[in-house]
Amino acid sequence: MLADYHIHTKMCGHATGELEEYLAVAQKFGLSEIGFSDHMPLYFLPPERMIPNYAMPEDEIPVYVNEIGRLQEKGGTVRIKLGVEADYIPGCEKKLEKLLNAHPFDYVIGSVHFIDGWSFDRMEEIDRYGEWDIWELYERYFNLVQQAALSGLFDIMAHPDLIKKFNFLPSGDLWPLYEETARVFKRAGVCLEVNTAGLRYPVREIYPSPDLLEAAFRNGLPVTLGSDAHIPEQVNAGFTEAVALIKETGYTEIALFEKRSRVLKKI
Repeated sequence: MLADYHIHTKMCGHATGELEEYLAVAQKFGLSEIGFSDHMPLYFLPPERMIPNYAMPEDEIPVYVNEIGRLQEKGGTVRIKLGVEADYIPGCEKKLEKLLNAHPFDYVIGSVHFIDGWSFDRMEEIDRYGEWDIWELYERYFNLVQQAALSGLFDIMAHPDLIKKFNFLPSGDLWPLYEETARVFKRAGVCLEVNTAGLRYPVREIYPSPDLLEAAFRNGLPVTLGSDAHIPEQVNAGFTEAVALIKETGYTEIALFEKRSRVLKKI
């Protein structure tokens, strides 16, 4: 019972491949479910500051919803869910809530890619890490992730330690920060995503780290699986390692969603 809930499509502007190609790979690997989760519009940026090919324009959301609906009709052995990934920006919660409530999503993935306007996971802006004390940067990032969880807008928190992507790591013990984040997630009622994309980047580690996943398990947080695929061949990528990590931590179930309702299934 495995599901890849973090799959992007060409509609977000920076992924490639047709929907049917992603489905074919899922069928090849015998996944029980997949969920498409393209990026919501950058609702928090004025037109002159929009990042090209980063997210769906607002007028394309209905097209995206309809296309996933079309594919659901011929999913065959693989159930297909309509998801979306949305960035959290403090002070813009009402704008995002309005966008999300306008469509019948099965789940909403929350993520933090921006810190005070800095898109920290883009290679084009990597030099700005040099402006930070890395420990303070991690504290700032996890504070934003916690705020996102408590906003009530999201079902799943994506790649929860994305800030490590380029392998800028603090020297201190991160366990207290992980434990605090896990407790906040528990209070917020969200899932933690086990995302394999980190294996493809300089950090060469699944999001979350083993210690953060351990904190999540100790606090009773459910987990989902996601490849963060941007090409069809990345569907299910790294799942052998991810499932091994999940089971070694103590998990025996993953969370699945339908119409924003969660159910746990054995893995």
